[in-house]
Amino acid sequence: MINAPDSLPETPITTPRASFRDSLTVYLQPRVLIVLLLGFSSGLPLALSGSTLLVWMRESGVDLGTIGLFALVGTPYTLKFIWAPLVDALHVPLFTRRFGRRRGWLIFSQLLLIIAILLLALTDPARSPLFVALGALLVAATSSTQDIVVDAFRVESLPESEQAAGMASYVAAYRVGMLVSTAGALFMVSAFESTGLARTSAWMWGYVAMAALVLIGTVTALAATEPEQSVRADAATRDETAFARVLHAAVGAFSEFLRRKDAWAALAFVVLFKFTDAFSGTMTAPFVIDLGFTRNDYAAIVKGVGLAALLIGGFAGGFVARRYSLATSLWIGGILQAVANLSFSWLALAGVNQWALAFAITAENFTSAIGTVIFVAYLSALCRNPLHTATQYALLTALAAVGRTYLSSGAGFVAKATGWPLFFAICVVVAVPSLILLAWLQRRGHFAELERKV
Repeated sequence: MINAPDSLPETPITTPRASFRDSLTVYLQPRVLIVLLLGFSSGLPLALSGSTLLVWMRESGVDLGTIGLFALVGTPYTLKFIWAPLVDALHVPLFTRRFGRRRGWLIFSQLLLIIAILLLALTDPARSPLFVALGALLVAATSSTQDIVVDAFRVESLPESEQAAGMASYVAAYRVGMLVSTAGALFMVSAFESTGLARTSAWMWGYVAMAALVLIGTVTALAATEPEQSVRADAATRDETAFARVLHAAVGAFSEFLRRKDAWAALAFVVLFKFTDAFSGTMTAPFVIDLGFTRNDYAAIVKGVGLAALLIGGFAGGFVARRYSLATSLWIGGILQAVANLSFSWLALAGVNQWALAFAITAENFTSAIGTVIFVAYLSALCRNPLHTATQYALLTALAAVGRTYLSSGAGFVAKATGWPLFFAICVVVAVPSLILLAWLQRRGHFAELERKV
């Protein structure tokens, strides 16, 4: 057995800061457009096993207790790092040989996703909630597998000069995909019903239409080319057994990262950077309702100006990340997403005011999108070894979810103890530890080292 190298050669580069015109042109590069379309394919399935499915179940008369348990079908999205080494190491029979290491897995996972959505479409929530749960779990598992491959494909296929634009395009298209599978799916079901179809049949055909839209990602994968880094990584492990490749991907993803200078500080920064967003975001909806706004007021603004702010903010984040150094971009994103919380403190003092609500939601979504794009550009820069890109990225995103899932769980108690204006001011303060780590890592040359590598 030939031992694979811990890493493949990396090429030092010096990337000039882009002009505004160059920053716009890069979005039209074929590789960036490929990533954009794959982003749509990644965002599309999420709601089909989540919010859209819950509407279908409620309309079918399923009780609220059962519906609440369906939150568990999203588990594959948080545990996807467990099987990410399989994606890094194993070949899919026929697919890998025909399309390559990443594209083979991508097309294979998308075909499985289409089958899973079609199986879910054939279930009846009123008669067999268990089969609905199994179908939704299959959708979540195949969708999260697609996410693993798309993340690795994006990191490996885009040169450093296109990473920021690619990430901005991916985030924007991901949210469009989610919108299509929520509002778009609901409108489609209503349209089928208006033709005289029974509600059950209308929902079935709505899900069939969503399954057909996954083909956008499949056609994109067929049109793409296999990343050169992936080809080199595959050649480096060609003579290893399947078990050895899986073990190397799983263990190597940890060991290669932890051998880096200041690795533990970088991991802490990954956990804390989006904490300010998560801490406030947990309580945004209860705060708005508690203030006296109606559910429809909140929904209309979030789906309207909120969505527009997210999309514009995503592309603004791409411009910032391309125009400035990685460290400077993180400073901009970190400060903006923290300070934006003060708009909710102002809203708490202003009371029930539609314009104030629209401003607060816009500020939060715009700055959050900027921070997200820059942050994911940073995560991408950390995953530069094509031997285990998928595994490392899945691990880092799981780690980033710690702040959102666990550290934010006490936000309600803080809000109850302090009141809304002070609570959102505290949300600004919780960003300070991440900014201290940012300053320390910058002083240690962490970001300069990342930017010297592709």
